[in-house]
Amino acid sequence: MASGIHELAAGYALDALDEPEREEFEEHLTSCARCREEVASFQEVAAALAIHAATGPAPEPALRRRVVAAAREERQNVVPIGRRRLDGLPGLATLTTVAAAAVLVLAIWALSLRGDLKDARLALRMNKDVTALLADPGARRVALAAGDGQVVVDGKGRAVLVLNRLRPITDGRTYEAWVIEDGVATRAGLFDGGGARTIVPIEVPVPDGGIVAVTVEAAGGVDRPTRQPIIASSPV
Repeated sequence: MASGIHELAAGYALDALDEPEREEFEEHLTSCARCREEVASFQEVAAALAIHAATGPAPEPALRRRVVAAAREERQNVVPIGRRRLDGLPGLATLTTVAAAAVLVLAIWALSLRGDLKDARLALRMNKDVTALLADPGARRVALAAGDGQVVVDGKGRAVLVLNRLRPITDGRTYEAWVIEDGVATRAGLFDGGGARTIVPIEVPVPDGGIVAVTVEAAGGVDRPTRQPIIASSPV
């Protein structure tokens, strides 16, 4: 694997990679302690900056314009990982860092305007936990019996549902995840879908032999499924 894969750690921590890069980097994470440490460090910095931004004054509009301009300028110099030679390219790490920093500043700027300090903390903590689980070499990856994706579950039953190309939900509805054991469904989280990949942290432990499923429900969710699952895993 190309040595330049290490330079994607910042982009991965900020969810700024495209799908092929993200998949390659996640595979790399399972065997690279250095990158796992770097991802965790970037997320800790992001958490500290988000908290500072949400409790302090919002950046001036001029700062946002400069950051957007810088991000666009640097982005023109970046090509997908499969089409470049990463070794020997001067300044590539700088370009990656600038692009990642631009994404981070814009995200923090938006959070600070909304004042979502609690949401920022929760999201960053969840992202860190999900990253650790996806990079866990001992985690099992269970294919879906219905749907495009997989369930990643560790030895303690902590799980993440990874879905590919799930269309966004609309019209007062939501996707609801379930953990099913012996025919009994326990609600495990609500989500919206959309984008190339949707990552859903499962909010309850998944037992051996359990199934992770998804139904479409009314906004706000329900205590028991009212419809047939549109997504279901094989038994974990």
